[in-house]
Amino acid sequence: MIRYMLTHRTEVATLVFEHIWLVGISMLLAVAIGVPLGILLTRRPRLSPAVLGSTNIIQTIPSLALFGFLLPAPWLGERADRIAITALTLYALLPIVRNTFVGIRGVDPAVREAAEAMGLTRNQVLFRVELPLAASVVLAGIRTATVISVGIATIAAAIGAGGLGEFIFRGLAMVNNSLILTGAVPAAVLALAADLGLGFAESRWRTPRV
Repeated sequence: MIRYMLTHRTEVATLVFEHIWLVGISMLLAVAIGVPLGILLTRRPRLSPAVLGSTNIIQTIPSLALFGFLLPAPWLGERADRIAITALTLYALLPIVRNTFVGIRGVDPAVREAAEAMGLTRNQVLFRVELPLAASVVLAGIRTATVISVGIATIAAAIGAGGLGEFIFRGLAMVNNSLILTGAVPAAVLALAADLGLGFAESRWRTPRV
């Protein structure tokens, strides 16, 4: 495996970059959609069963099946990377929406009431009190979603979206364990790096500030 990676380092670097790009764009979209959606659910709790139920159902759909469902979609089906990013974004929504909802709902009501008594508006309470206090829980959801996305992104190679899955599928077709490991090991390293990095950020938020 190491010999193959050294002799094909340019290709390995390209596919690692593609993998990071797919996961990075999908996570940005998932955070941009999931956090506001989680905040909305705290203001409209009646919507939570429908929204959380829908995102939960998406998680149960096998990744290859979801990629297949998106292939005929207008505009998305024209490019494999669009399909991959859309699918990864959908898979990442559940932990982000759920943790945002749970984190904000878990803020002590007395703290919220004290902020309102000081004259803060609803938006000020959200951005100055609720979100800072819920940040570690929200980051935990983003952390989980990122690790999941790194793993699922390897399946994107099945529809030609690139990434480290290219080596895995090529290795499976050729019954070549070195090729499979060339895709699997860097993907695992990326997942561990994301987990450790976001875990550090999460712990920083949990540490009381003096």
